[in-house]
Amino acid sequence: MSQPKIYLETTMFSFYYETREDPHYQELKAQTRQVFDMIKAGKFEPYTSIYTTAEIDDNADPEKRENMLRLITDYGVKNLAVTPDVERLAALYIQEKAVPVSSTVDAFHIAITAVNGLDFIVSLNFGHIARPWTIERVRLVNAREGLKGIGIYKPVEVIESEDDTGLYD
Repeated sequence: MSQPKIYLETTMFSFYYETREDPHYQELKAQTRQVFDMIKAGKFEPYTSIYTTAEIDDNADPEKRENMLRLITDYGVKNLAVTPDVERLAALYIQEKAVPVSSTVDAFHIAITAVNGLDFIVSLNFGHIARPWTIERVRLVNAREGLKGIGIYKPVEVIESEDDTGLYD
């Protein structure tokens, strides 16, 4: 089986270095790190885009910013280009209210995933990406546009458990 091609949006890089002590956030951090461990083990082929690196560049903490950018290099995350097709699809997601107009960058994350034929996007953005409303609206737009369906998942949904070890082999 070929490796699933996955898109990592900004929250995946941010949560890798999560510092909040709350157990919920620490669990999300652990799940995020498991996804990166699976990338290192060759289970996924990782991608991101200029939108992710731009959001990382906006991080106020210089040490965290450098660490997040280093993850892209250290894990061989490939950067995908923005094309007119990506721009058009992102605009459709906003027009169809899959993503609010105030979250244009999130529409671009999803559009880049779809236009490039990736298998899924992994996100901890529960407000505008990894939520049922967005997932269903994106599915409808992509089907209408003749695009391959993409998955939109939280890290916990893609990491291997003891019961499915070898799932991505």
